[in-house]
Amino acid sequence: MNMEQVIIRDAKREDCPRLLELITELAVYEREPDAVTVSLEHFQESGFGEQPVWWAIVAEVDGLVAGFALYYIRYSTWKGQRMYLEDLLVTEEYRGKGIGKILLDKLIEIAKEKEYSGMMWQVLDWNEPAINFYKKYNVDFDGEWINVSLNF
Repeated sequence: MNMEQVIIRDAKREDCPRLLELITELAVYEREPDAVTVSLEHFQESGFGEQPVWWAIVAEVDGLVAGFALYYIRYSTWKGQRMYLEDLLVTEEYRGKGIGKILLDKLIEIAKEKEYSGMMWQVLDWNEPAINFYKKYNVDFDGEWINVSLNF
């Protein structure tokens, strides 16, 4: 595949059904096939309503959204505004073709343009392909903090 065929653009409301398909694909990959419970309506409103809480870029190949990166702003009392990468996924058929790198490079560019103090994200400790991909960016892995969540 020629990288010139890949179009990187901001996600649009019309992309939301496809984004949810890819999010479900990611959940299956991460061994949580039933974990995606957000409705399409809620997802759309959260990204494209009056007060969006997330933004995304997509990688489009031949009119198909083949990958995406979804992020939001995290505030650190120590560092200020930081981009939090919630999900980065390239659908299985298009993995290994450089699309993930294009998406992550674009996110870094966006974060710098917006003058965020950095980027943060999580990766599962068993996800060696992702860990090896991120290592190419000279990132810091933090094994000290424990994830905490409270579900309602």
